[in-house]
Amino acid sequence: MPPARPQPRAGLHRAWPRPSRRVLASGRLWPYWWWHCWAAICAWGWGGIASLWLRLAGAWPRPQRRPRPLPVPAKDTCSSVAPAASAAACPAQAPPLGSAAAGPEPLLPRCRERMPGDGRPGALEGRSGAVAGPGPSADSRVPPAGKAQQGLKEQYRLGSLLGCGSFGSVFAATRLSDGAPVAIKSVPRKRVGHWGELPDGTSAPLEIVLLAKVSTGFPGVVQLLEWLELPNDVLMVLERPERCQDLQHFIRARGFLPEEVARELFRQVLEAVRHCTSCGVLHRDIKPENILVDLATGQAKLIDFGCGTYLQDTAYTHFAGTRSYSPPEWTHFGWYYGRPATIWSLGILLHQMVCREHPFRKSQNISWDHQLSLPQGLSQECQDLIRRCLSMLDLERPSLEELLCHPWMQDIHLP
Repeated sequence: MPPARPQPRAGLHRAWPRPSRRVLASGRLWPYWWWHCWAAICAWGWGGIASLWLRLAGAWPRPQRRPRPLPVPAKDTCSSVAPAASAAACPAQAPPLGSAAAGPEPLLPRCRERMPGDGRPGALEGRSGAVAGPGPSADSRVPPAGKAQQGLKEQYRLGSLLGCGSFGSVFAATRLSDGAPVAIKSVPRKRVGHWGELPDGTSAPLEIVLLAKVSTGFPGVVQLLEWLELPNDVLMVLERPERCQDLQHFIRARGFLPEEVARELFRQVLEAVRHCTSCGVLHRDIKPENILVDLATGQAKLIDFGCGTYLQDTAYTHFAGTRSYSPPEWTHFGWYYGRPATIWSLGILLHQMVCREHPFRKSQNISWDHQLSLPQGLSQECQDLIRRCLSMLDLERPSLEELLCHPWMQDIHLP
């Protein structure tokens, strides 16, 4: 007989039952499942972080690629350097006309106003036109539009690059027929936003039409000698004094201009602007870079009508020009009238001439209670003229005729 099993004592708990194989197997697998769940959670978290990083990296701005060179000299902006600006400001040597070595295409075009009725003709194989008026010499006239022209290489010898921007480039050149210095401005056709009609019925870019209206026989505006329309570009041949400098470099070279010098140059600019308005032309980009000074004669010339338009009595609702010269009514309300806006830019110009610096360079949005501070060394007449031109209300600004009759313009001291 097998021995009897001992009976548990009274008052003691019965021992736990022995775990089954399934329970033992699940106990051994628990660390395995726990590790895989933790790994999955970590992978999900790091995956989210990596995805977020990739999204941020994709949204980060990438460097712009340099566009391929243009087949002709590059472009000019509404704020381009004067055609006869000092070559030291941009000493790059220009490639030959018609070559494929031109500068990179700029990336910041200016806003231009779209005028009603401006149609763009189809691409032409090549047209040229002449604008009557005095040039560097008596034989500066060119054949009328439509006649075959010699190649540019046979007429001009291209020199250094004078100025460049998003709407064109200006090169120094020499006319081979008489050795007269000229400036050649090249504008791509795709950058020409407005077209007009010349007196002979020829369709041309609006800049050429405006120049033809104002440059004939008036020394205060740069003379347009010839223009040529190519399949992809429009070229303008402009007069260029042999020794000249734009007003910005003219001021910087002297620190600031004495009131006597500033008065004479400012009077010439006023006469040029009055001549343009009498011809129905609004320049819209009056600033030192767009005023050329002949160092031999002291003659000031208004240049670069790329932002110009027809003068109108109603308000403009589109801006063209340099933003830092825009009047406060445009900044605050989105409209401006041509004549008061011109007076505002003339006030900034005069301030730069006698003080060297822009009066509102640090604040684009000028408050209505802004107090203009002027140096004590300026005469009271000059300060009064600047303050009147820079009046916040456009109705309080003087007209061009009132500016020309101002005591400072007449060198009359106020009591």
